[in-house]
Amino acid sequence: MRVALLTLLLAGAAQAERAPVTLADIHKIADLAEPALSPDGSWVAYTAATHDLAKDATVSRIWLVRYDGTQRHQLTTGDSSESHARWTPDGSALVYLAETGDDEIGQVWARPLAGGAARQVTHIEEGVSDFALSPDGKRLALIAGDPKPKVAKDHPEPPFVTERFLFMDDDEGLMNDRRHHLYMADLADAQPKVLTPGPHDEWLPAWSPDGAQIAFVTKRGDDADRRENFDIWTVEARPGGAERQVTTFPGPDDDPDWLSRPDWSPDGKRIAYLQGGDLEYTPWQLTVIDLASRHAVQPAPIDRNFFQPRWAADGESIYARIEQAEDVRLARIDAATGKIDYLTPPHRYDSEFDISGDHIVVLGNDETAPYELFAVERALRPISHMNDDWRAGVAVQPDEDFTARSPDGTEIHGLLVRPAGAASGKRYPTILRVHGGPVYQFSHEFMFDWQYFAAQGYAVVAMNPRGSSGRGYAFANAIRADWGHVDVADVLAGVDHAVAAGIVDPDRLGVGGWSYGGILTDYVIASDRRFKAAIAGAGSGNVLGMYGMDEYSRDYETELGTPWHDTDTYLRLSYPFLHADRIATPTLFLCAGDDLNVPCGGAEQMYQALRSRDVPTRLIRFPKQHHELTVPSYLEFRLKEYGEWYDRFLKR
Repeated sequence: MRVALLTLLLAGAAQAERAPVTLADIHKIADLAEPALSPDGSWVAYTAATHDLAKDATVSRIWLVRYDGTQRHQLTTGDSSESHARWTPDGSALVYLAETGDDEIGQVWARPLAGGAARQVTHIEEGVSDFALSPDGKRLALIAGDPKPKVAKDHPEPPFVTERFLFMDDDEGLMNDRRHHLYMADLADAQPKVLTPGPHDEWLPAWSPDGAQIAFVTKRGDDADRRENFDIWTVEARPGGAERQVTTFPGPDDDPDWLSRPDWSPDGKRIAYLQGGDLEYTPWQLTVIDLASRHAVQPAPIDRNFFQPRWAADGESIYARIEQAEDVRLARIDAATGKIDYLTPPHRYDSEFDISGDHIVVLGNDETAPYELFAVERALRPISHMNDDWRAGVAVQPDEDFTARSPDGTEIHGLLVRPAGAASGKRYPTILRVHGGPVYQFSHEFMFDWQYFAAQGYAVVAMNPRGSSGRGYAFANAIRADWGHVDVADVLAGVDHAVAAGIVDPDRLGVGGWSYGGILTDYVIASDRRFKAAIAGAGSGNVLGMYGMDEYSRDYETELGTPWHDTDTYLRLSYPFLHADRIATPTLFLCAGDDLNVPCGGAEQMYQALRSRDVPTRLIRFPKQHHELTVPSYLEFRLKEYGEWYDRFLKR
């Protein structure tokens, strides 16, 4: 006990000597992604996104680090961002995507590792959005869009014309009859040949082990936009090759939004993938299909989300990330028995992984540090160390798990971050953070904004109400067609718990979130007046007004019905806007100008309603940004505005 106490005191003293987190620190963190082990397992390629303040842009570069952690160096240094690195089978070169030209269109490049210049492989007019390298390293499977009509530089852009049911997407923009197809090209000359022509889109190519076929995800049939019925198909790896539908489940198989590529078994006889349900409330299940019989099984049918399944080299087990309450961990699943062995400890968030032979690397961390790469051995061994220097110089706050009871008795999970230097028995101004999704959860994951708030003297209460993932279908599905009801009660129960625990000052409460977090913020302040300040980012309080204005028309019709047949449902869910007279909380509204996920109309309507009623409010619109902001100065400005808005009303 004395040793433990001494260790705790020494750790506290070390924290006290470090600098508090500041706004400037938002530009000092490298955001790692896309780990790729070399064929012999000795090196790991990955991308690191950092802020180029001179260009006011987020730029990703490809780095290499030895598996043993002894060497690390930046591989690419061009003017554009590079990503999606893949090793050639002999390990002599990396093939990757780089943004090329004034329009920053993605093209495939190859770079020899023994020396020499990188070579641009593809010159496709609309660019390459995804690719896969064949097992022999000689061919590429490419996803590329149909070319746009030619327009002279001094002429205006032609009118947009479409007859599609879904005609907008935050990633794609406005969509007409132009499609994204699967192409094949030789790595040497890269003359692409289309493999899947027709009025449909393809995603996520994956080569069979013998290189004879390519699996991909598509939606086929009349008016496919109206359905979530993504399926896995295969095509012979040659122009004019025969296509074959593999999955027939009447729902999403490897929905492209899940970023989970079909994975062939080493013998080429099975494919592992994810299977979902009619809406995001259904957990994504690990599924294996036999290609000869087309019989599909779910080896480990647990009521949780799986991510990115990958076959082990022996074909007897499958690696995948599995979500549990407040955690995402890497696991190995026995393909025959469904037995699950977790390979990483709890109380962390694993975001990606890769395998090569008996070597495994995972990208992840906990709430105290940004993502890093770890070798998965008997214990996790850090190997990238990209953010170690920054982490060593700043004081960060751990989070604490707690549970609360909603009024109907449901147990709700939350995370608490105390302010820096918090004293026992003292109450602090507190910010209730609500997450997006809604089918998502706050996990033991590094959150820069929470650390910044804690450095500014705030406690942070982060709740996972019903509708969140991590606790199964029934818990998530509890808000189906009933947004802003039990989830409001659940987050308020978390606040009540923290007040009763003597941590939260009930007279200095703030609330805020982004995306569905902004939507739920609108519901909270229209339901409860205890909050002295609110921030609703990329949100909306008027569901009726959003139909046809965003990318979710199909989801609205599936869950809520249509506005003309189910008007009462839409009106009931639009209560923050239609009953804005209930809102007394000063609220900051933010939105992104090119956001087609939750367009600015939602924030602007709520801002106008509160301005009409003389409730203190402010509107911030970030030009030419999509749902996730990427411009460094905007990211800093947003967090600065967050802090100033809360300070204005909670620290008087």
